[in-house]
Amino acid sequence: MLLNVDRNKAKAVGVSLSDLFGTLQANLGSVYVNDFNYLDRSYRVYVQADVPYRDRIASLGDLYVRSKTGGVAPVTEFVSPTIEKGAPIINHYNLYRSVEINGQPAPGKGSGQAISAMERLAQHINPPGVSFEWSGLSLDEIEAGFLTMLIFALGILFTFLVLAAQYESFADPLIVLLSVPAALLGALLLLDMRHIPSDAYAQVGYVMLIGLASKNAILIVEFANEQMRDGADIVTAASRAAQTRLRPILMTSIAFVVAVLPLVFASGAGANARHSLGTVVCGGMILATFLNLAITPVIYVVIKSAARRGRRLFGRGGDGHAVAVEEEPIPVGEGHM
Repeated sequence: MLLNVDRNKAKAVGVSLSDLFGTLQANLGSVYVNDFNYLDRSYRVYVQADVPYRDRIASLGDLYVRSKTGGVAPVTEFVSPTIEKGAPIINHYNLYRSVEINGQPAPGKGSGQAISAMERLAQHINPPGVSFEWSGLSLDEIEAGFLTMLIFALGILFTFLVLAAQYESFADPLIVLLSVPAALLGALLLLDMRHIPSDAYAQVGYVMLIGLASKNAILIVEFANEQMRDGADIVTAASRAAQTRLRPILMTSIAFVVAVLPLVFASGAGANARHSLGTVVCGGMILATFLNLAITPVIYVVIKSAARRGRRLFGRGGDGHAVAVEEEPIPVGEGHM
């Protein structure tokens, strides 16, 4: 119900607008009076008309307001009610009028799937000029998802620095870390096949894959470096490393994949979280194991050859050590001051 007040008419007959609005507020709404204590508890007192006297438009005819001359006039002389349809409460979000929608994922579905479904639905049913925004826990989850690339980049950087300190070289860590994309590809493919969103648990799996995928490449790189120190050329060293390390890599990778299968097929409470983590690690390790056995030796040959050419170009020896140049001794008698 919308009340239109004729302010000019009320002023003309000497009715104060504050008295008029106070009468409407006290009867149709409520007015705080004071507090009182009862049984050691404090209660607030509000004045309000009873429901039968404020639930109909005709109830306005029973309300009167006193003018400055001492007379009384019915409120309907100054107020004209109209019925309009609208929300009882108008919410605002970022200064725009908004309608809040609450919900929860269906049984067996994750919050990421529910968010994706709602975004697709909103894009189809929203009329022109109407958009949607997330708030609360959903907004926190989406904002946390934006940190995935940052966390992953920091994980790769930390791994690179540790490997660079261990090998005292930038070429070997680069070879090792180039095995990570294959693991990420396998994780994303298996997530898509199982229709599992890339949620926070999957992001933990991505970080784990950095170390797990690097482990297999480290086995090949270390053995190839040993072969080169024994006098083998780059291609032969890479080929021997792949052949020799084939069985240890397969054994450790298969054992790890079998160990995470309970997470992939978990059920019961918390199964969605275990599905995300297990699927990422399992898919990443399966694809990385088979691809890296073929790709890592090739990468090793390419980067080591480029590093050797670079050392030769800048006056370094092919083995990575400075080239010693023998100088002729200067006779004592021919010294210069």
